[in-house]
Amino acid sequence: MPRLANLYFKTAICFLILGIIMGLQMSISHHYATSGAHAHSNLLGWVTMAIFGGYYALNPAKAETRLAQLQYWVYTAGVTVMIPSLYLLLGGNAAMEPLVAISSVVTFAGVLLFAGVIFTRAKPIAEPAAVPG
Repeated sequence: MPRLANLYFKTAICFLILGIIMGLQMSISHHYATSGAHAHSNLLGWVTMAIFGGYYALNPAKAETRLAQLQYWVYTAGVTVMIPSLYLLLGGNAAMEPLVAISSVVTFAGVLLFAGVIFTRAKPIAEPAAVPG
């Protein structure tokens, strides 16, 4: 499996754990105002990152490109900042709104970079050896 695919799966599981912790905290406290952050952690963190990892596992040549590497770091940075800042915003800290907005744009840039990866033709990792004939 390409390193990038493995990195995405490792990052995705971290966001799933975070999402479950937020869900448990909401259930225990009966305070559901932060459910949006919980949903974003599970969908943008766990589900989307696992899908990205699956794509790169199935397309190892694309996983080795600089664009794919950049896409991982941009998207992950955006989501990593967005989730806690959104949690704090929904919990009542209005000062987090600019950070949520900026990290949302960064996350979207990561999605656009992924679209670029999908629509860019990748070179094969290795040319097949010619069969003597």
